Amino acid sequence: MTSIIERSFKVIEHLAEHPDGTALSALATEMQMPLSATHRMLAELVRNGYVRQDQRHGDYMLTMKVVSLGLSFLSNSGVVDVAQPLLDRLAAESGELVRLAVVDGDELTFVAKAQGATRGLRYDPDMGLSVNLSCSSAGHAWLSTMTDEQALELVAKQGFGKPEDFGPKAPTTVKALLAYLRAARKRGFAVINEVFAPAMAAMAAPVRSGNGAAIGVVTIAGPSVRLTEERMLALGPVLLAAAEDVALASGGSAMFKRRA
Repeated sequence: MTSIIERSFKVIEHLAEHPDGTALSALATEMQMPLSATHRMLAELVRNGYVRQDQRHGDYMLTMKVVSLGLSFLSNSGVVDVAQPLLDRLAAESGELVRLAVVDGDELTFVAKAQGATRGLRYDPDMGLSVNLSCSSAGHAWLSTMTDEQALELVAKQGFGKPEDFGPKAPTTVKALLAYLRAARKRGFAVINEVFAPAMAAMAAPVRSGNGAAIGVVTIAGPSVRLTEERMLALGPVLLAAAEDVALASGGSAMFKRRA
């Protein structure tokens, strides 16, 4: 039987995907819960300050308390303070969006970024989201530090991304994904083009702890018209150096220490 705590978190996760709010009936249907039980759970979340009800339409939505918890955690962990100057420098050198994702159990989550594009098209997706492993340069970089069996086990838990939801070249088979991972292992960093999103390219390198385990990933992403394969290969040494710098500096971060 699903516990009350698990259901509460699922409600929070659902509301996080609907910032404009969700009606009680729609939420009950989505959670497959009776209206009365859903209402009681929402009332409890409202009482604790995590959810509020829109007075005009009656829809339920998250409050900033959830965001505040996340920001407080990142601030206290020190990861952003440690990484931000290094990300800023890499963004200036590459002229593209640079991000840092940290390993959290079986997931990667973006926690910091720096925008290097000062004009023209700027690529800047949402932060704080779990990374799709099969369709992202960050995912490929992390998976490339594992054996094929370990990597495929993680992807099986999450599932392959669909080209219609990501990019037209998103791998949908084990063979296609392993080709990306083996290429990443050979060059030391992952490279994708129109895999995560149409007309977008990205590259990523793992951040390794002292024992060699990956504790995070540094990525560079931008429009494929600028971030061509030739340019990504030229940026490879700079990206690898940045990932190494983050690893060396991460000794002062509580978040990275727990993963080392």
